[in-house]
Amino acid sequence: MLWIPITLAGALFQVWRTAEQSRLRALLSASGAGFVRYVFALPVDLAALGAALVVSGAALPGAGWRFFAFAAAGGLAQVIGTVLLIMAFGLRNFAAGTAYAKTEALQLALLAWLLFGEGLGPLAWAGIAVSVTGMLALSLAGAGMRPAALLRALGQPAALVGLGAGFAFALTAVFIKAGLGALDGSVLLVRALFTLAVTNALQTAMQGAWLAWRDRETLAACFRHWRRTARVGVLSALGSGCWFTAFALTEPALVRGLGQVEVLLTLGFGRFYLRERIRPADRLGLLLVGAGVVLIVLGGG
Repeated sequence: MLWIPITLAGALFQVWRTAEQSRLRALLSASGAGFVRYVFALPVDLAALGAALVVSGAALPGAGWRFFAFAAAGGLAQVIGTVLLIMAFGLRNFAAGTAYAKTEALQLALLAWLLFGEGLGPLAWAGIAVSVTGMLALSLAGAGMRPAALLRALGQPAALVGLGAGFAFALTAVFIKAGLGALDGSVLLVRALFTLAVTNALQTAMQGAWLAWRDRETLAACFRHWRRTARVGVLSALGSGCWFTAFALTEPALVRGLGQVEVLLTLGFGRFYLRERIRPADRLGLLLVGAGVVLIVLGGG
């Protein structure tokens, strides 16, 4: 059951990091706002890995070409998913794009079942389905949950791009889980932090090379405003460390399913910190997400 508090911490750090990233939109492009989460997280990842090695007395795990292939694939999938999600926000159907990106947990459960034969219990499956329904209720508030409304939303570009983002994030979790399984030896925490550091280094190289080629001004701005951008990297490192550790402890679908609690955290932040009004449809979504989280925990225990 250790994966549960670790996942909840990861969701909290992710919501905090997203809030900080949203404040960078006036300074950086979408690609630049994504890049800072990798480049400034890397020193934190390496420091955490070094501390884990010292405290545990363990050695680095053995890593072959299969591990590095999975880490590169997972890192690239996450970069693509982030770009697709930002594209969905830019299309004129933010609600539908957001809603269908939230189907990541369900897509991940199906991928893990098809590729790795990881079966989830009936309660966990029910929890994922209920949580996704709650996401749709929150994101499509005002459009209704009728089949016709959902079909219309599904056919719109933002929804298709949002589904693609969810699929890319689901692939990220599958590849990272496979990469963790390809390592030999060492303790679980060291394996998780090693995988995080390698994946983050590859992401930094990939997106940094892209910016150096296509948008050098944004690349320079990422470092020029380091006092603001570095916070995003630190929060990203903390959140990713929690996600990767949870992936090593249990099925990724359970982790991502429980991780949908981040919607509750986001709405809570908006209500109590930003003083935003919560609509009746939002309350319904909150109840569904909360019920789904409880089912996931009961089914994954």
